Amino acid sequence: MSNPNGDPGHGHSPAAWTAVVIMLVGFAIGTTAFFLDIPWLVWASAVLVVVGLVVGWVMAKAGYGVNGPKYTAKEH
Repeated sequence: MSNPNGDPGHGHSPAAWTAVVIMLVGFAIGTTAFFLDIPWLVWASAVLVVVGLVVGWVMAKAGYGVNGPKYTAKEH
């Protein structure tokens, strides 16, 4: 699948969106927990950020990444 603009489509896949949403939730919880001085929740949110990375990678390997067989590009 070629793109006439030369844009590889980074971040426009279900894998990328899922990973970013999970990591964004982790950062939001971690920031709030840091402000409220709850160390165990800060570390749990750091683990959630890593989980988001792993989920994005697994989804990309399962075909939901930018060039995966289960991904269909949408025109902007």
